[in-house]
Amino acid sequence: MQSPQALIDAVERAAQPPAGDEEQFVGYGVTGVPFSSGYVLALRRFATSSIGPGYTSVWIRNPAGAWSMHGTVDPGLSCPRYFGTALESASMSRISITWSEDHAFTVDVDGGAVLHWELTLRPTTVTRLMSAVSGAAPEGLWRNRHFLRSMGAVAGPFLGAGHIGLTGQVTNGQSFAVRPRWMWIVAGSRAVLGGQDLGKPSALPVQDKLGDFWIPQRGILMLGTVAFEPGA
Repeated sequence: MQSPQALIDAVERAAQPPAGDEEQFVGYGVTGVPFSSGYVLALRRFATSSIGPGYTSVWIRNPAGAWSMHGTVDPGLSCPRYFGTALESASMSRISITWSEDHAFTVDVDGGAVLHWELTLRPTTVTRLMSAVSGAAPEGLWRNRHFLRSMGAVAGPFLGAGHIGLTGQVTNGQSFAVRPRWMWIVAGSRAVLGGQDLGKPSALPVQDKLGDFWIPQRGILMLGTVAFEPGA
């Protein structure tokens, strides 16, 4: 299995606009990293989109449970299109992703003035197995909601991440299907938000979710595609 940086670079170079009736995105995401301060950070980087330009989005949940999203394109063409009804705010920002090693990268929002976030990845026996199963599954199976529900139900406990929902409805009402091809555990993470250190990665007392999309209790980077029911 190649390193995450090598696989992501290949996706960035080769990404083509997805075909089909669904609204589809190709790229990767850190599904969510909870911190001891009560904050949660998540990342989405889609090299290509069927509804507009590719984009990067950073999700922030504060200890009170309020969510905000920063994105590099108009909110109507990015994550708030599907989760906007659950957000306290959505805005356009400069977001950069810089790889320092083949398993480590940093995310900066507005040059680090808003957020500086460091992440280190590692494969595990379980992530290697899940990636192998994903790679062997035929395309038609990925369109089967029962298969996605079963895979999510198995992946969550095996990854020590609580509930994982690969299909369901988002807060704006559209159905979604996540189709991970490769995955890695976030082995370490540090973040400074507006000058505040968010503490150590630590599971929330109660796992959070946005619609049927559960925020895992530990960080996982998934590389693949996500599809949504067409929306307004």
